[in-house]
This record gives sequence, C-alpha cells and structure tokens, in this order.
Amino acid sequence: MDYRHTMKGRRALSALAIAAGLLLTVAGCGTGSDGKSDKGATASSPPTRNGDGEQKQSQAPQSETALAEVKGENGLTLTVTSAKRDNGGFVTVEGTVTNNTGTLWVAADWRGDERELARNGGSIAGASLIDQKGKKKYLILRDTSGRCLCTQFTGGVREGATAQWFAQFPAPPEGTDNVDFQVGAMPPASVELSQG
Repeated sequence: MDYRHTMKGRRALSALAIAAGLLLTVAGCGTGSDGKSDKGATASSPPTRNGDGEQKQSQAPQSETALAEVKGENGLTLTVTSAKRDNGGFVTVEGTVTNNTGTLWVAADWRGDERELARNGGSIAGASLIDQKGKKKYLILRDTSGRCLCTQFTGGVREGATAQWFAQFPAPPEGTDNVDFQVGAMPPASVELSQG
C-alpha cells in the first residue's frame, strides 16, 4: 500500500471519529419539552407537570424500601436503599440524598481527606462502613488512578432535589451482617448486608 492510500484511510477514520463524537455531543444536549436544557439536573426522576403546566419538584422513586434513613447537616436526608455483598468480594451500598438545606449542596465534606481530592471532589468518597463487631473500618474502593468507586455529584444537588448515589467497599468477613454506613457529619446509618 502506498503513502497516498494510507493517508486517505487515516483521513477517513479521523472524519468518522469526529462525526461520531459530534453525534454523541448533539445527543447529550437534549432539551426538555419546554425548550430549557436539563443539563445539571440531579433529580432521580424526570420533572412532572401539574394541571396548570407548572413543573412539580421531582421526587425519589418510592418503590424501594429504605434500609436506613438519617437526617443532619442543615436539612440533608441520607437514605440507604440497598447494601449487597457481591461475588467479587465487595459490598455495593446504594441510596439517595435529599437536599433541604435551602441552597445548592455540593458534597464538599463528603469527599474524604485523602490526597486524591482533585479526582474525587464533590463525591461520596469519604464514606465508610464500620464493622462494630469486628472493630474494623472499610473505606470506599479506588481504581488505579485513585478515583473512588462511588457517585460524583457533578454540579451539586439543587435545593429540594433528590439524587441517587452508590459506593463500593471491600466486603467484611462472612458472618458480619450488620454494619454502620457513615459519611461526613451525618449520623451513622445501621444497615443489614444482603447477598447480591
């Protein structure tokens, strides 16, 4: 194959990659039916409208039963809806956080105090599982770049909104079924682990 054909192929691949990127960008910039962008929305369900056409506040889905719910930090409500052991030797904890603080909440004191703050800012990276029986504390797992295996609250959570979160931890030993989930200045939430 000569140089001209090689360059022609490279240009075609570059054009294809750019076109695919633009298509994904356009698809990600959708707008709601009222023409306003929904960028930065953190509610767990889409907004609904009442009979007058006004938007009602999004609410968290009520289908899952809460394992634990704690209130603190000037109106934040943290709910744990799931805490499951997985076959890979870790525990995945999921839930919601509802912001009733009267202002935008950015999870600044939930991100932890390790040196990877820049990679985990605005996240739940500072959460831990505490095994009272075994007297051990389990921190959120990190990838090879130091990023937490957890939710990042990009753009924060608007006042009155509810956002879903997850966090993955090393699994406590078999036989340890009750742990405390703790993050920031929130009170500990006692949860029971289930098999995934």
